[in-house]
Amino acid sequence: MRIILLRHAESLGNIDELAYTRTPDHALPLTPRGEVQARKAGQSIRDLLAEPAAAYVSPYVRAVRTLALLDIGDRLERTVPEPRLREQDWGNLQDPLEQEVQKRKRHEFGHFFYRLEHGESGADVDDRVASFLNELELRIAKDARHPSTVLVVSHGLTMRLLCRRMFSWSIDLFESLSNPEHCAFRRLEHDGDRWHLDRPFDQWRDSPDGTTQVGEL
Repeated sequence: MRIILLRHAESLGNIDELAYTRTPDHALPLTPRGEVQARKAGQSIRDLLAEPAAAYVSPYVRAVRTLALLDIGDRLERTVPEPRLREQDWGNLQDPLEQEVQKRKRHEFGHFFYRLEHGESGADVDDRVASFLNELELRIAKDARHPSTVLVVSHGLTMRLLCRRMFSWSIDLFESLSNPEHCAFRRLEHDGDRWHLDRPFDQWRDSPDGTTQVGEL
């Protein structure tokens, strides 16, 4: 089995934080640069899909549009909108001053456990990611027609938490990882015995508990 994790292309919220005060997070569109990024990423993803794949995509506009622009529909046996792969919920239309306070508190408290005042904690996202992985495993086990290659189009934090769950990384290590670039991917391969990660995430610090991204489980 193989899982390809892909972060969405650049969205309006990535270049204009005030966009979150005008547009719901789930409705933020890609930027023109993001559209180019997604089209360019299509060939790399196509090269990874030697056989029909199943795509599971966050229902946020930026993720759905990224998948569409990859232009790999002929390689997909099925496409499933999956709300559990959405971005961490920061609430509804955001007040910029309040969000700055929330970001400061989150940094001081810890990104994993701090629950945003009108949204989720990283731990909440971790729980729904675990639910998705468990159900995916059951689907593949019960449905002989389900492709063994899965493409997951989601968000930076979601990608990191998927790997944290898959490889049982510590909370300290998770909080030390940086988000991948837009349209960057990670490839998880199962060799019949254990999972392997093709390459680590960048880290902005060493993990305080001394653990590292082993890359296999």
